[in-house]
Amino acid sequence: MAKTKGKRTFGRVLLHILLWLIVILLLLAAAFYVIPLTENADATAVAGSENWMVTLPDELTLSEINIPGTHDSATKYVQLAFFSKCQSKTIGGQLESGYRYLDIRLGAEGDRLKLMHGFTNCKVGALPWSQNLYLEDVLSDCYAFLQANPTETILFAVKQEHGDETAAQFEALLQSYLDQNPDRWLLTDHMPTLGESRGKVVLLRRWEGNLGIPLLWEDQGGSEDVSLNTVSAEQENYTLWVQDRFCYGAEDKWTAFTTGILGSKADSENAAIQFLSTKGTWTYGHPYSFAKKLNPLLLTMSLPEHSGWIVVDFASAALAEHIYSQNFS
Repeated sequence: MAKTKGKRTFGRVLLHILLWLIVILLLLAAAFYVIPLTENADATAVAGSENWMVTLPDELTLSEINIPGTHDSATKYVQLAFFSKCQSKTIGGQLESGYRYLDIRLGAEGDRLKLMHGFTNCKVGALPWSQNLYLEDVLSDCYAFLQANPTETILFAVKQEHGDETAAQFEALLQSYLDQNPDRWLLTDHMPTLGESRGKVVLLRRWEGNLGIPLLWEDQGGSEDVSLNTVSAEQENYTLWVQDRFCYGAEDKWTAFTTGILGSKADSENAAIQFLSTKGTWTYGHPYSFAKKLNPLLLTMSLPEHSGWIVVDFASAALAEHIYSQNFS
């Protein structure tokens, strides 16, 4: 009898453990995949956002234009979405909404390049087993947008996000993609004019190499000193001003953003990038919780005439319009 009772007790304990494991797995699934499906930017369209550059003068350099951009642009569908999702629109949807600066993070997979955020893979759909999102998928959206809107341009800021390849190997792999549609690309090392850039994808290089316009700065992830904002970084043919304090809490981030805009230069010889995105001070952040606080503040802010390129999480058409409308004020 004692042995039988012991077996029953052990069975109950094992059942309880299994039930708790199931509950934990369900909670993790909700956190990583279900909750992020409800975290979205305002989907309201804005008339004219698909071709807002049409009336701008050709002689303006891209650095003289207030350009809305998206941070980690390919993360609408991404692994561990609670921590990694930064956008709720596809890249095609972002372009239609007025965004012209794309933050493209790439990692090699054989002879292909896939979209990544840190060590997580971007996907073509919300299901955990959805296929990876590859560079050819993103470029197809970019080419289709420019075909329909030839007055526009796309600033394509590429970073080698993951992998053991050397910079030269990564660059050669990227070059194989560019060679498939060379007429769609503007490959230059200087800051071009809008006239040169219309209908083109302008490559901005965030790795040590030779292709495209250099766009290099030191990591700004620390949160020990929250008084920091914009720094200048000398490029080959221009000066870059960058504020990318991605480990600040919402209040400190807003201070860095507003102070950084006022302390930057954006003209024919200086480009300025202001990131509103942050993951906060946690090791693994939750971008949406910060975007829903910071984006409304930006919508009410009176932007300077030459604010540069403003990069956001959970991008909406209204936010893009608020940024690019300053070019016409």
